[in-house]
Amino acid sequence: MREYSFHIVNGHHLHPVLDPLYRQHFAEMKARMERDGLPIGDYNPQLPDYFAAMDNGSLLTFIVLESETIIGYCNVWLHRDMHTSENVASEDTVYILPEHRNGVGKKLVKFVLAHLESLGVKRVTISPVTDLRVGKIWSRMGFRPVAELMVYNFTGENSHLRAQSS
Repeated sequence: MREYSFHIVNGHHLHPVLDPLYRQHFAEMKARMERDGLPIGDYNPQLPDYFAAMDNGSLLTFIVLESETIIGYCNVWLHRDMHTSENVASEDTVYILPEHRNGVGKKLVKFVLAHLESLGVKRVTISPVTDLRVGKIWSRMGFRPVAELMVYNFTGENSHLRAQSS
């Protein structure tokens, strides 16, 4: 049986190690979105903004290790709800390498939720975009749908709408 450990780290300092996972995650997400007719740009993260948020504590990075190897991560934004002033969190990314998708992601999420609760966070929002089947796992963990995420694409299929309104 594989042994995993979970940690909170400064993602800025670990970026050189995490970057290959970020790129792999993005490639999976991009391929899925393009299959669904929503092309997105190439990988080009705004690293100075990410690093500043990681350094000031508004973007937390959680990692999963197998031995000394990072096999997954989760980045979570912390912020105040603009309407209630409550501490809330929003998932930025959650990713586990495909060969480790055997329940370790669920353990990572439980680790993240326990930490967020200890910080006084009242709600966490997530958006499973890399693989829509993951929504079922989130539901079994206590997340529930409260809205629908919709995207308007200014290229491709919607370009005819702009031409008609001109």
